[in-house]
Amino acid sequence: MSKRLFPSPVLSQESGRRDFLRVAGGAALYGALGHHGVWAAGSDVPEKKEVKIGFIPLTDCASVVMASVLGFDQKYGVKIVPSKEASWASVRDKMVNGELDFAHVLYGLVYGLHLGIGGPKKDMAVLMNLNNNGQAITLSKALADKGAVDGASLAQVMAKEKREYTFASTFPTGTHAMWMHYWLAAAGINPLSGAKLITVPPPQMVANMRVGNMDGFCVGEPWNHRAIMDGIGITANTTQDIWKDHPEKVLGTTGDFANKNPNTCRAVMMAILEASRWIDASLQNKMKMAETVAQKSYINTSVDAINQRILGRYQNGLGKTWDDPNHMKFFNDGAVNFPYLSDGMWFLTQHKRWGLLKSHPDYLAVAKQINRIDLYTQAASQLKVNVPKDALRSSKLMDGVVWDGKNPAQYADSFKIKA
Repeated sequence: MSKRLFPSPVLSQESGRRDFLRVAGGAALYGALGHHGVWAAGSDVPEKKEVKIGFIPLTDCASVVMASVLGFDQKYGVKIVPSKEASWASVRDKMVNGELDFAHVLYGLVYGLHLGIGGPKKDMAVLMNLNNNGQAITLSKALADKGAVDGASLAQVMAKEKREYTFASTFPTGTHAMWMHYWLAAAGINPLSGAKLITVPPPQMVANMRVGNMDGFCVGEPWNHRAIMDGIGITANTTQDIWKDHPEKVLGTTGDFANKNPNTCRAVMMAILEASRWIDASLQNKMKMAETVAQKSYINTSVDAINQRILGRYQNGLGKTWDDPNHMKFFNDGAVNFPYLSDGMWFLTQHKRWGLLKSHPDYLAVAKQINRIDLYTQAASQLKVNVPKDALRSSKLMDGVVWDGKNPAQYADSFKIKA
């Protein structure tokens, strides 16, 4: 076991329980949780001392990487071993078969697995959000030259010049697939009948666009900015344009692992929470993070492909530049990391909307099974990170439709363009 650098951060069982109730906002949230476990016998010792966390080469793997690089993991008695993976399908398979203990993973991938879509049916757990915002939709420079620079102008070009248009995302049930579907539909383009959608791993997006394999893609950074730097693509919209402060990557694991290793889960979450807070604390920290994750063992790209958009400095590849206050956030005073039940339910509504789910699931029950608010709240309370009183939140998306998690079946059925 790693030597503790600080006193044990964990309270006794009873005081931990009191703290949990206080920080979680009392009985209302506590009653909403699907699990009620607190510290087993008051012991905080991680059941597993060394954990392998899968990640894909994307800017938003940074909190997992920095938790390891800066030694925050040792502080809580665990050793994080980041494991670079080639594709989301590989992450899925290795989580399911136990090769990975945790993963930096797509929200919708975890939900899809739990329900047996996009992979074998397996009980899964979302422990915390890793980031909000910071993905984008890129259109090819060839399309932009014909006037397609956003959703509305893309629809016009597609209507005028009839052919098969191909758009890529990173995994069928994942966030990028859902952003791409939502964005096309908001522009009046049916993503199922009016376009061809393919799956491409994030680091391969730019190379595939360069040889003409797709007209557009949705992916995380730095690959949208890389397409601009390489002169082959333009940013049509950021995902924060689609949904401000949207959930993005999560720390995922299997339900079995979370149930058998709650102390390990809390220790890893505390290390990643500290890293998240460190990244968002200063400009200097963000630049240091960019230098670290750009290295070959992580993202393997130039620092300048990463370090502009993490500061909110955007350009679209057509001469427009802007400062976006809603850029990628890892902590944002704790607002990023809470695993809202409504966030998970939103992905289910889109899975139903696009025919991935044939019937309405019990949206709230599924979210309570997967999102381990109990474990998150216990970890957050040790670091005095604020936890919201309500596990549902309200958001207005790009088409003006409000999502609040209150009537998910009605919401899923309300869209004009759907499967």
